[in-house]
Amino acid sequence: MYIDPTRYSGRPADCASRLPKEQRCYDLLDRLGIAYFRVDHDHADTIEACEAVEQVLGEKICKNLFLCNRQKTQFYLLLIGGEKVFKTKYLSAQLGCARLSFAAPEDMERLLGVTPGSATVLALMNDRDNAVQLVIDRPVTAQEYLGCHPCKNTSSLKIRTADILERFLPAVSHTPVFVDLPEEEV
Repeated sequence: MYIDPTRYSGRPADCASRLPKEQRCYDLLDRLGIAYFRVDHDHADTIEACEAVEQVLGEKICKNLFLCNRQKTQFYLLLIGGEKVFKTKYLSAQLGCARLSFAAPEDMERLLGVTPGSATVLALMNDRDNAVQLVIDRPVTAQEYLGCHPCKNTSSLKIRTADILERFLPAVSHTPVFVDLPEEEV
């Protein structure tokens, strides 16, 4: 996988070759005055592929899981540390849902405007109807920075966690639910 070895500050100088959804992401961050670093790379659609990107970015990239209830009437975007193993029973219990599973790619595209492998907290800017509940595993909030994609998995951003929580989320009218997911049992 190719990774540009340069960590850039802010948006690409020439956005003409970028997808409109990625451009809108940069536009919103810039309009909100949120500073960020960027690394460009080939498609990184798994946490394993993101590990090499993290070396250049200087930050761990969050795992973003798009989930739904059994009836497909409630949708969730879970932010969890990339190294943490996800067990649905713990999250279901904390959210009061009978059963959670991964949501269909069509629902991700319809509600967040992104495709599998590109799920990101920044995609909540596309959820104008608040159909997706953001859920954050509490240890993510303890990190100074958050690593995520700008709605396309060919770039990764390093953004202050406080800027996401205090500036970005209010701007896109999303209030997170915080959970405490256990570490993997040994």
